Amino acid sequence: MNTSAFILDQIYAFLAEIGIPVSETTLSQSTFVPGILIDQGRLLVDPAKLLYPGNLLHEAGHIAVTLPAERWSLYEDVTLGRPDKQGDELAVILWTYAACQQIGIPAAVVFHPAGYKGDSEWLLGLFAQETYVGLPLLVWMGMTLDQTVAGGFPQMTSWLRP
Repeated sequence: MNTSAFILDQIYAFLAEIGIPVSETTLSQSTFVPGILIDQGRLLVDPAKLLYPGNLLHEAGHIAVTLPAERWSLYEDVTLGRPDKQGDELAVILWTYAACQQIGIPAAVVFHPAGYKGDSEWLLGLFAQETYVGLPLLVWMGMTLDQTVAGGFPQMTSWLRP
């Protein structure tokens, strides 16, 4: 098994464990993130079009930080026409980093050079310094506590926003 397939399997297992549905399919349409479609709170993945396995975790983060009653309404680019979702990005970035730690994959799998508008290296540097942008949002959303444990990110109290 190649490294990308192994990482993708780890991400699939994690998402199944926390309750975010994922289905592999053939996507005929172009999508906001190549190879991934958010559709009614679930992730549809076309492995042939997926450029970076870590993008799946980021897109899952958008589902995770959305209020439970609104998850079903998510489709494609979750921020399009939803200015209220623009602010979720910082929470999603930190949720994604925490997920990498939980799964045991390098954060660089998600924070790859082609992502985050060129700020991937900067974000990885912040995390290495234990500077967690988005932490107040995850605390406010009831997903973690505002206290770091020795040597790392605060423990997530909930992977899905309650």
